Amino acid sequence: MVALDAYLFVFVAGLITALATGIGALPFFFFETISDRGNVALWGFASGIMISASLFGLVQEGLAEGTPVEIAVGMLAGVVLVVLAHDVLTDAEIDPREYAEADFKKLILILGVLTVHSFPEGIAVGVSFADLGLEGGTMLLGFTVPLLAVFMTVAISIHNVPEGTAISIPLRAMGVSKWKMVWWAVFSSLPQPIGAVVAFAFVRYARAFLPYGFGFAAGAMIYLVLSEFVPEALETGSDLPRGGKPVLVGGIALGVALMVPLAYL
Repeated sequence: MVALDAYLFVFVAGLITALATGIGALPFFFFETISDRGNVALWGFASGIMISASLFGLVQEGLAEGTPVEIAVGMLAGVVLVVLAHDVLTDAEIDPREYAEADFKKLILILGVLTVHSFPEGIAVGVSFADLGLEGGTMLLGFTVPLLAVFMTVAISIHNVPEGTAISIPLRAMGVSKWKMVWWAVFSSLPQPIGAVVAFAFVRYARAFLPYGFGFAAGAMIYLVLSEFVPEALETGSDLPRGGKPVLVGGIALGVALMVPLAYL
């Protein structure tokens, strides 16, 4: 039986990653806009972090718990679920100008669309806490925390910063106030603590599925990078030299260079 305070601990970890998204809106307190080159670099940076966290964190840990086939099945399931959720939910037209005045139904709809992007990241955090309280981790606030969980929480938090910036850009253009941009950036990631608790509960009570869980989270995040982050970066950088590809690659390399050493600490 898992104690309630363990669920609370995992929820707080997921909430930290969500709050980090709000940091992405803070540059607009000092600058009116962010250049296309800067945005492409940020998307690349986030992509490098996500890929590193998936391959050197989740997949590597999954291989220690199960077989390559189990990891592959989990990754495929992660991709399929994100694709299906994306197809169902993104048919809805969401106008960022309505965020501040959204009624209850609109808030539910917005949350559903944003869940497609942030829920898998919460799952990644929750799965990484599977060994919470067991031997082999580091002591933190009275808990033995797996090093993978620390790595994933840091990785998702850093990744969420440029994502918060990307969310804030259209809101700023439409006259949404600066503090409301911070709020809506955080709101976009609120499914993460929920996903973290759900995933943590599942892998603790069904540890036989842990390799599939690692694969699921990795597959979902890699797919989001390839289907959302990279295309968004290339679209933003279309007017830059060589379509912004060198800036994108540089951002990815920086993200990988930051996260790989953390994975092996």
